[in-house]
Amino acid sequence: MTTTAIPDSRTLPGAPAAPHRWPTRLWGILAVLSLVLFLDGLDVSMVGVALPSIGRALGLTTSSLQWIVSGYVLGYGGLLLLGGRTADLLGRRRVFLIALAVFAVASLLGGLVDSGPLLIATRFIKGVSAAFTAPTGLSIITTTFAEGRARNKALSIYTVFGASGYSFGLIFGGLMTGLGWRWTFLMPVPIALIALVAGLSLIPRDRPASEGGHDVLGALTSTTAMLLLVYDLVSAPDRGWTAPVTLALFGAVVVLLGAFLLVERRVRHPLVRLGILRKGTLVRANLGIVALLGSYTSFQFVVTLYLQSVLGWAPLTMALALLPAGLLVVLSAPFTGAMIDRFGTARFIVGGLVAMSAGYLLFLRVDTHPVYALAILPTVLLLGSGFALGFPSINVQATAGVEDDEQGLAAGLVQTAGQVGSALVLAVTTALITGDDTTPQSHSPAAMLAQYRPGLVFVTAVAVGGLLISLVPLLGRRAARQGTPTRAAAAQRITEAARPGDHG
Repeated sequence: MTTTAIPDSRTLPGAPAAPHRWPTRLWGILAVLSLVLFLDGLDVSMVGVALPSIGRALGLTTSSLQWIVSGYVLGYGGLLLLGGRTADLLGRRRVFLIALAVFAVASLLGGLVDSGPLLIATRFIKGVSAAFTAPTGLSIITTTFAEGRARNKALSIYTVFGASGYSFGLIFGGLMTGLGWRWTFLMPVPIALIALVAGLSLIPRDRPASEGGHDVLGALTSTTAMLLLVYDLVSAPDRGWTAPVTLALFGAVVVLLGAFLLVERRVRHPLVRLGILRKGTLVRANLGIVALLGSYTSFQFVVTLYLQSVLGWAPLTMALALLPAGLLVVLSAPFTGAMIDRFGTARFIVGGLVAMSAGYLLFLRVDTHPVYALAILPTVLLLGSGFALGFPSINVQATAGVEDDEQGLAAGLVQTAGQVGSALVLAVTTALITGDDTTPQSHSPAAMLAQYRPGLVFVTAVAVGGLLISLVPLLGRRAARQGTPTRAAAAQRITEAARPGDHG
């Protein structure tokens, strides 16, 4: 199973091999795909800004608020691999447009509901729709644009739009939340409809794959296991970690994960060929993306509550404060590929996680009256730099040395690990920061900050753990370089000792 199609010869009729003069239709296809990816980033960051307002309006606790984020990333990560395979089997155009229509409807419903559980349900549905549009959009690019310079140019534009969506989402989130939190859900609706109408006329029809199959049971067991695990981690502090229900849910997670592994070994078309996990670079890339995205998503969740609830900042003020991180990612995107080619992925991954770990460590100093330029801005800049260095490098490392027919699987695994890992790290973070907020004292700025600190410490620990794992290949190369002269010197001494007349 793959999340992106293997490049083939079915390019758009008339599409040139060189990228210099693309026809208008080709630019239109790229614009539609980029707009949808932009919309994904826009939606995630807009909702993040609105979380405190949503909590006050619907009476949601901190643990309930995290489900607005986790519901999306679990739906996305849990079905991402299945989404790519479905596009291959049913046709990329059809799957992309249907999933985009579902995204629009779920956005509309999210802006109209008055119930926390219903809002979370719409977020999960949007995550599921993104699990189909994201790999399908990438597949359309690889099968529409000729391999080489044209495809590389298209992918560069595509990824810049994704990063830009997150950056602009902060600003739009602040503006829309100022009008009312519901607008953060309603604003994507007309954008999605424009993309849908344009996609209907521009995206070329394609033939479904002639053979293959779905691994629905694998998708169900893995996604259900992740949902139960996140739910158990978030609710365990209230029930107790040794409560029968808590232990029973953990047991159910173990059983479901065991069933998933059994299914993957026996099904004809598995979601994941387990043998690919023997590749060390792929495993380290998956652990690295969990550390990077998990810490980043959880930090954004906590810092949003801190800036708005503890410091009393307006949503737009908070969005502007965090904007430099997104801008750094956008501005660096056109140059990252060339830098990775020159210096390799290992150094960039280490550099990215060093920057992010340093940013989190610096933020632990914050108090209830911080000076932005001294206490917050350095962390924002370090996180933007770290993300710009680490995220693309991890994705490149994930597919390095993988056979051509499993490139899509490797890319899908690292995306899935990033989304599911984010949900798990956020669940633990939420469990750590959830406290007693029923007394007046618990609502004081000092008390709320004290409540958030364990979560900030955990986020820092996750980033540092990822950094230590990413150091393994660099330390191994250093040891190899130091060991080679030693072995050579020893061999030379043995040779000299064996020469006649040298002992005399």
